[in-house]
Amino acid sequence: MKHVHAFGDDCLGDLDAVGLARSIASGDVSPLEAATAALDRIDRVEPQLAAVAVDDRDLALKRAAADEFTGAFAGVPSLIKNNTDFAGLPTLHGSAAVAPTPAREHEAVTRELVGTGLNILGASTMPAFGLTATTEFVDRPPTRNPWDTDFSCGASSGGAAALVAAGAVPIAHANDGGGSIRIPAASCGLVGLKPSRGRVAQAKQMRGLPIDLISNGVVTRSVRDTAHYLADVERQRPGGSLPPVGLVDGPGQERSRIALINAPLTGRLLDADTDRELSATVEVLESLGHRVETIPMPVDRSYIDQFTDYWALLAFGVDRMGRRSVGKGFDRSRLDPFTKGLSSSFLRHFYRLPGSILGLRRATARFRSVFDHYDLILSPTLAHAVPEIGYLAPDGDFDEVFARLIDYVAFTPANNSSGTPAITLPLGRDENGLPLGMHLSADLGGERRLLELAFELEGARPFARIQD
Repeated sequence: MKHVHAFGDDCLGDLDAVGLARSIASGDVSPLEAATAALDRIDRVEPQLAAVAVDDRDLALKRAAADEFTGAFAGVPSLIKNNTDFAGLPTLHGSAAVAPTPAREHEAVTRELVGTGLNILGASTMPAFGLTATTEFVDRPPTRNPWDTDFSCGASSGGAAALVAAGAVPIAHANDGGGSIRIPAASCGLVGLKPSRGRVAQAKQMRGLPIDLISNGVVTRSVRDTAHYLADVERQRPGGSLPPVGLVDGPGQERSRIALINAPLTGRLLDADTDRELSATVEVLESLGHRVETIPMPVDRSYIDQFTDYWALLAFGVDRMGRRSVGKGFDRSRLDPFTKGLSSSFLRHFYRLPGSILGLRRATARFRSVFDHYDLILSPTLAHAVPEIGYLAPDGDFDEVFARLIDYVAFTPANNSSGTPAITLPLGRDENGLPLGMHLSADLGGERRLLELAFELEGARPFARIQD
């Protein structure tokens, strides 16, 4: 077991991204100084965490020296997740099966990211094709949790979460197709907001598919960083028919009626640590004047098979159409066992896909109907505490690992299929001192209310710091 972080007395200090951006804007810190300090911090923690997939430091330092950044985070160092095209960097999707061909241009998501002023130092690690909830591999060391390197950092935005939690950078790009912002944020003690479908640019890998599961965003150490990021993306790209969010800069005045879901759809019980911390969160909410009422999960158990059928379709698409989906040079023989197992699962059940897509759309209506009576939904982010490295290993017995994964990731996918926003906040700790995330969902377009309550909870129950 090892506790790893890079916080120190350099120009980054304990600053969040907003604080660092203000220091850069005032001239106290230059973008070059910030980039150099972040790279030094990455070099200190990378041997323990293995969280960087692609290093772009030479070009990042040149960009920093030119100092031509604009946006809310002008000059702040960051990383992009390695399933999103950044011109000049190979988009490897966490898999040895993908050829290291540099992307020709930024995709739309990337243009929004760099439009906020972030200086991209490289790409962060992720598990193969983002298909699982731990950042582990069959051909290289796992990305580890900086709170305790014996444990998983979550996934699929695992490298991003590990680096932000360790203090290497204050903010990092992440995306979420079943919990992949929220799971690693919860595992590493961070704030992770999955925006509403349509709030940000569509992910390239979702084009043409019947249900768009993926939303892009960031993982951060403070609610205000997440709020400023969302506001700056909205400045660049108004959210169409969605109600505007604007810049949320503190708690709201309205008291919310909150539906509590404390039983996973799998029928299993929460572990003792998660149940205790969820109850403590309810107590805080009620002490602040919010009303919390327990309800059953608004979708039935058939949702599990419906979502996994669609999830398996994504693995099948990579397995059988990799050259089209991830580029020339794709080598199917180098796919990891978990991706192959999930693809084989799709083949066994392919006939169910039309019914599963219909079922997911019906589940969306049922899930969103909760908001006819409640403002928000509260649940744990995950059904149990962070597992050790190896528990969800991609080279383990597929059926066993898959069953463990379903039990673990029991609360987050409903927001992906329904398109609704959700945020995880680091409001709890398990018996090992590892973070536990609490999860709040709103109806489509409800990010403002989520952020207002997140600010309130952050003030009432300040988030633990890894450097303390």
